[in-house]
Amino acid sequence: MRFSVNIPNFGDFADAHTVARTAVAAEQAGWDGLFVWDHVVHDKREQRGKPFGDPWMLLTAAALATSRLKVGPLVAAVPRYRPEQLARQVATLDALSGGRVILGVGLGGPADDEYGSFGDTVDRSVHAERLDESLELLTRYWTGESVEHTGAHFRVHETALLPATTQRPRPPVWIGGFWPHRRPMRRAARWDGAAPLFTTALHGVPPRPDELADLVAYVQQHREFPDDPFDIVVGGLSPARRAGALDVIGPLADAGATWWDERQLQTGGTVDSYEAVLRRIEAGPPVL
Repeated sequence: MRFSVNIPNFGDFADAHTVARTAVAAEQAGWDGLFVWDHVVHDKREQRGKPFGDPWMLLTAAALATSRLKVGPLVAAVPRYRPEQLARQVATLDALSGGRVILGVGLGGPADDEYGSFGDTVDRSVHAERLDESLELLTRYWTGESVEHTGAHFRVHETALLPATTQRPRPPVWIGGFWPHRRPMRRAARWDGAAPLFTTALHGVPPRPDELADLVAYVQQHREFPDDPFDIVVGGLSPARRAGALDVIGPLADAGATWWDERQLQTGGTVDSYEAVLRRIEAGPPVL
């Protein structure tokens, strides 16, 4: 099992220097990854007055400050992007980091704030269509070969984007979504990992092992090559004491989790607090 630290791109973590310090502390303490949210405004009422940082600039700062840590968005709101733009951002970060990027993707939300604020559709079925079409284009762009494409939302005419990604055939792609909604997990089964949230567990609250076991079984049923490597990413706020952390994370590992993503509670005011995150980082990952 691997262990990552999860931070938002607002509040204290809107500052790239703070994110770089966070990444250095995580690497030195033995964590395996640092993942950053991708929001433009998030919840406008709750986050009113807070600064937001561009996640790709924050991830660049983290990559430049470290040598081993996996980095990436968790999750990138892909329907907000042009696929060619996102392909360049990921490929550039992959080269800069020496092939340490993991791309977590999802629809992004809240839809009214993240999309509707800027005159875009809030129709989740349209967002899902854009996500699937974009993922197809990303994998083709990352090869460095010429792309010709006519789809429902995007068109490309004989265009190659170079360089190709450092990781071959491409960086790992994890799919986010809320369980027990089935469609996101069917999508995840076609890629390299699932990074679910749970309708029964708010951000920062670990899911129940039985719920995770149900999700893992569902994903396995829909994978074309079920024996290939596949990541299951779950998270929450774990106790700093190793014994307490093992009580939380051990049953989730038994249920199929391959990554534990350490997250502050979204309620309580510490989700974007550098001091709170740093205290948990310095206590070290809850290695099984």
